[in-house]
Amino acid sequence: MYIHKYQEKELHKEQKLKILFIFPLTFMILGILFSYFDGETNLTLSSGLKNILSSPSILITDFLSVGGIGSTFVNVALISFYNLYLLKKYKLRINGLILAAFMTVMGFSFFGKNIFNIIPIYMGGYLYSYHKKIDFKDIIVSIMFATALAPVISEISFSNMLPSKIAILLGIGVGIFIGFIITPLASHMVKFYDGYNIYNLGFTAGILGTILTSALKSLDIKIESVNILYLENNIFLILILAAMFIYLICIGISVNKNTLNEYKHIFNYSGRVVTDYTFLMGYGVTFFNMGLMGLLSLSFVLLIGGVVNGPVVAGIFTVVGFSAFGKHIKNCLPIVLGVIVTALFLGRDISSTGVIITVLFSTTLAPIAGVYGYKIGFIAGILHFLLATNVGIIHGGVNLYNNGFAGGLVAGFLLPILDAFVKRR
Repeated sequence: MYIHKYQEKELHKEQKLKILFIFPLTFMILGILFSYFDGETNLTLSSGLKNILSSPSILITDFLSVGGIGSTFVNVALISFYNLYLLKKYKLRINGLILAAFMTVMGFSFFGKNIFNIIPIYMGGYLYSYHKKIDFKDIIVSIMFATALAPVISEISFSNMLPSKIAILLGIGVGIFIGFIITPLASHMVKFYDGYNIYNLGFTAGILGTILTSALKSLDIKIESVNILYLENNIFLILILAAMFIYLICIGISVNKNTLNEYKHIFNYSGRVVTDYTFLMGYGVTFFNMGLMGLLSLSFVLLIGGVVNGPVVAGIFTVVGFSAFGKHIKNCLPIVLGVIVTALFLGRDISSTGVIITVLFSTTLAPIAGVYGYKIGFIAGILHFLLATNVGIIHGGVNLYNNGFAGGLVAGFLLPILDAFVKRR
């Protein structure tokens, strides 16, 4: 593999953690302040957090609507602080995959994940590492992504299926079970799409979510779909996001003074797993790419008249995170165009939240465009839209990484055909 020769300021592990620490710290401070000065809702910080923690959380449950901006920010901060604590405690190297995991989990803390429904999955992961006699640090990243199934815990615990205490205990038990089995499942299923679907755990979570949902339905326990959304743009939230992405760009330039000149070399990489830009391009270019992709994603949402709500923020932060691990403008654009053109052709409103998050998350297939070219990437985008807008019914909305599930299906379907008839670039 081509490795770009770069020179940059050395960043120690503590410095990298401090760079990430700014995100939850900002959300915590602003969340507390906003809760006290927000005149739009009658929710206090505590009542908003209570609503978030006790909501079933399946797709689509926007915490900005359920608990208000202030409480959502605090939820984001709590989850992010917890994950940073684990990264520091187990002395993990802050590489591209860690950055992707951190940003993705932080983004999905705006809808779907809360400090109650993620903990059982971490407990299950710890028990798995103990059972297999391996270090927990070796599977922390998988467990971070496995919180895609966190809504299962909330759905069982708070949807009045059973008496409250029994339901909560059962929900926690199912969460532990998910954490216990997700790592071996994910390591096996990656073979299905051969590294061309960046959201590996999304596909695994989709399979497991389908099995769990089917089991619940067999017991006459119905999972009701929801569509709770924050419906208006908040300039406060938009400015915070923009400032965070500019912050990443500035960090990138400060770490590597030649970032602007060296950035073009990132386009040499297809993005196929494993493409770790912190190793291949250095932290300067990586942070710059993350910030740039964040600004482009945010600008796209605003230009088409979309609302920056919880699911959209999750989509944007996921793009930002995986811009350290495979994504860049060149390999994402064909996929995005394929999704947009398909949505327009089918008469869908491209400013709707459903279409916007499909566009953002469709970039999980960026490696296909990177390896096979923009035409195949465009076709992959078309297929992704068709699947992503329909597969949610299979797992009942309990898999937050629905597009990762759809992306795995698209990649698994396309790859044998492409390998038979199309030359790789």
